[in-house]
Amino acid sequence: MKTVLTKTISLALLAASPLALTACAESNAQESDRFAKVEIKTEQLADGVAVLFGAGGNIGVSYGPDGTVLIDDQFAPLTPKIQTAIGALGAEPVKYLINTHWHGDHSGGNENFGKAGALIMAHDHVRERMAGEQKSGRGNDPASPKEALPVVTYHDGIKLHLNGDEVYVKHMKHAHTDGDSIIFWKKANVIHMGDLYFNKVTLPFIDLNSGGNAMGVLAAAEKALTMVDDNTQIIPGHGPMATKADLMDYRDMLKTVIEAVEKARGEGKTLEQIQAMKPAAQWDTNEDAFIKGDAFVEAVYKSLEMPAHEEGDHH
Repeated sequence: MKTVLTKTISLALLAASPLALTACAESNAQESDRFAKVEIKTEQLADGVAVLFGAGGNIGVSYGPDGTVLIDDQFAPLTPKIQTAIGALGAEPVKYLINTHWHGDHSGGNENFGKAGALIMAHDHVRERMAGEQKSGRGNDPASPKEALPVVTYHDGIKLHLNGDEVYVKHMKHAHTDGDSIIFWKKANVIHMGDLYFNKVTLPFIDLNSGGNAMGVLAAAEKALTMVDDNTQIIPGHGPMATKADLMDYRDMLKTVIEAVEKARGEGKTLEQIQAMKPAAQWDTNEDAFIKGDAFVEAVYKSLEMPAHEEGDHH
């Protein structure tokens, strides 16, 4: 279970989700009660590929004769329910686990699955961040226990040949964080985008404290669009399943807002003046969204202030 930063992030994202429970600051007892009420809902996407919706990031599941592959694992208290949902698919216990990034609503179950024998994989920076304390304005996340850490890490990506499919895992640098990966099943034509893509629940969250950058999120959307077609099923980090058309709309929104902020900044306008222009207003329609217009515009503004990242940088 991660601490203040990712609890805050995750609870707020829950508030933005149609599958969510009410998100608020809770005591441990209330939190336990919240997880007790969570239902894991399963949607079959293709032969041997499914998505699980619960509390936290959406989970991808690939299963078959070579074993069960899990993409993200939500919060630690939900592990038994997730394992039950996997069993209900007729799948074996999890053999491989891939984290799309380090946030606790996507990696909170790592310790449980690691102890149960799953081989955990993620980008180099995911292990680095989980292995040490992460600081932010909202609080600190302590280092994760050894069993929760990815044991196979990569820089650019990795390709898995499992269950009759080719699974491409690709790093998208300096986007939502500095350790994001997208996962694409070639035969099943399914792509999991992690928090590079929030579908219809909130404006983008750019974790500047974790090396995130709005331009990287736009670049990731552009890259993903070259990998998909009209039949591709897209698993967002949060929100319902999506299509290529949905992702194109998201890309266009990112581009429009970034260009508006960049232009205004170039004209010498302050952050406050740009926020007052409401460049994200037409997409800022969910009152319960975790990220509202002003926060998104601020992240874009601060992203534009950042120097270009050198390859390998993550601070």
